[in-house]
Amino acid sequence: MKVGFIGLGAMGRPMALHLLEAGHELSVYARRAEAAQPLVDAGATRRATPAEVAAASEVVFTMVTTGADVEAVALGEGGIIHGARAGTVLVDMGTIPPDTARRIAAKLAERGIEAIDAPVSGGEVGAQNATLAIMAGGKAEVLARVRPLLEKLGKTLVHVGPSGAGQVAKACNQMIMVSCIEAVAEAMLLAQRAGADPEKVRLALAGGSAGSRVLEVFGAKMTARDFKAGVEARLHHKDFGILLNEAVSLGAPLPVAAQVWQQLNALMAQGRGREDTSVLLKVLERESQ
Repeated sequence: MKVGFIGLGAMGRPMALHLLEAGHELSVYARRAEAAQPLVDAGATRRATPAEVAAASEVVFTMVTTGADVEAVALGEGGIIHGARAGTVLVDMGTIPPDTARRIAAKLAERGIEAIDAPVSGGEVGAQNATLAIMAGGKAEVLARVRPLLEKLGKTLVHVGPSGAGQVAKACNQMIMVSCIEAVAEAMLLAQRAGADPEKVRLALAGGSAGSRVLEVFGAKMTARDFKAGVEARLHHKDFGILLNEAVSLGAPLPVAAQVWQQLNALMAQGRGREDTSVLLKVLERESQ
């Protein structure tokens, strides 16, 4: 297929490369030319604007940071809407507010352009290994058209519901995962203060009902004092802003998530947004000095 990819950062670059390696004709756009160069070297064609990417593509993927970024790429000057033909599909794989996803889909639909919101979980490692979990919102028949492409990027793909539903699922995913990171940080702090070896405590917990992927990955980073970012904490802070705003609009009480949100706010205030979210341990350590 003729495929476009916009947003070639730590996640987008390996995802685009998987599509290229699968034999698809790939057009790419990035705000920084150097970000696109590895794809161009591998055989992709660099385009000057998102509109040019869309004009050359049947399906356009976006992997950019915020809802405003997606709106600019999709609907702004030189955006996808100005180059895409009726029947073109936009697949946005970033994490943005559900209502933003719905609004973009509605605007594109006025031109006959289809949209799927398909945020992912799995981080850079999942992007590199094509093992992402993909949560999709949009029309079932449109998802069926792009499913072969998405299957080159992830190991699981669930159609959650109509436009915006994929983003709702991603908000739920982030709420559970980051709340668990905070719980692990609190457990490691308690072990440390009680004089127990945090790593041995982590290993003991891993064999019981507290065992989890979060304990395995983030707990290990905490006990090793390795806070180099897998996914930068500022992105989880952004995601919690999305889910708490959604909760406010729906009148949904989220007491645990609200407390974790405050810890993420403290993390950002301490200037740790570029570190791994496991640095929530250091936030606790500073708070309890």
